[in-house]
Amino acid sequence: MGNWRDNLRKIQPYVPGEQPDLPDMIKLNTNENPYPPSPKVRKVLDRYREDMLRLYPDPASEKLTQAIARYNGVEREQVFVGVGSDDVLAIAFMTFFNSKQPILFPDITYSFYDVWAELFQIPYRQIPLDEDFRMVKEDYFGENGGLVIANPNAPTGVYQGIDALEEILRHNQDVVVIIDEAYVDFSQEGSAKDLVERYDNVLIVQTYSKSRSLAGMRIGHAIGSRDLIAAMNDVRFSFNSYPMTRLSTEVGVAAMEDEEYFRETCGKVVSAREWTKKELARLGFAFQDSMTNFVFATHETVPAQVIYEGLRAKHIFVRHFSTPRIENYLRISIGTDREMRRFVEETERIIEDYCGM
Repeated sequence: MGNWRDNLRKIQPYVPGEQPDLPDMIKLNTNENPYPPSPKVRKVLDRYREDMLRLYPDPASEKLTQAIARYNGVEREQVFVGVGSDDVLAIAFMTFFNSKQPILFPDITYSFYDVWAELFQIPYRQIPLDEDFRMVKEDYFGENGGLVIANPNAPTGVYQGIDALEEILRHNQDVVVIIDEAYVDFSQEGSAKDLVERYDNVLIVQTYSKSRSLAGMRIGHAIGSRDLIAAMNDVRFSFNSYPMTRLSTEVGVAAMEDEEYFRETCGKVVSAREWTKKELARLGFAFQDSMTNFVFATHETVPAQVIYEGLRAKHIFVRHFSTPRIENYLRISIGTDREMRRFVEETERIIEDYCGM
């Protein structure tokens, strides 16, 4: 046998949440939006001509880029679009993190960051969050090759204030700082995108997968200075010259332009989240104040694995991580009001049965 296996790049891949397909399930494990996308998306799908699929899409996704720029009050040249925010982030890693200094990100955060660093052979260092799962901003003031900050953070749900982010930026003006805002639309504090006006080295990354109910369509974007976006486009077009499909571009524009529906569905999710927090506290769970569409919680008595398996037996799926420091936590996505009531009822039964042992 040949020795070709010696030249394989060996990577421990990112593991996404389970995708079960059961008719009676309640799926609270991948932070999807429980509501359908905007009715304007349905109109696009109804009128879309399938013969258009034989043609290549616009490489620059001009319609979508312009819609995102208008919505965010920036120039078209300050917007980059990709196949979900994962694609946008991967291109950003390839584009900006090429020094010998390690990039920095928290030890408990989106677990794709270290996978990309390993895949692209980028040195990195994971900085421990404090006991309340918060960043210690001074830990990011030293020499480094770049920063990646999820805000609000996943899986903890914690939001880092804009003032703290800006202080970190002031100490890191010679490297690119990525702020990953996948969940920011569910926070009361809002996006850090205004920092783009003051710092030419900050990149804001967002997604349609959560607040705009389009996880299945895969649309993400970044906002930054013209120079940052131009550099990303150079890498993009050296890697994949047709990133967005014709259909995803049309759907993305429709979703971005329906502000009323967007606010309505985000409001429903936030309302259910706040109700769920109160119920979890009543049941003996502890958690930080989530600013996302999920709650990251640990029970005072019952192990997370027990609750996870008990819910799974009832076809209620939540996320459990077997990672140091968080192995006794569950990440619970926010579903509809009915789904969350059922989740609470079944969780309460599991706790009662365990404590009655």
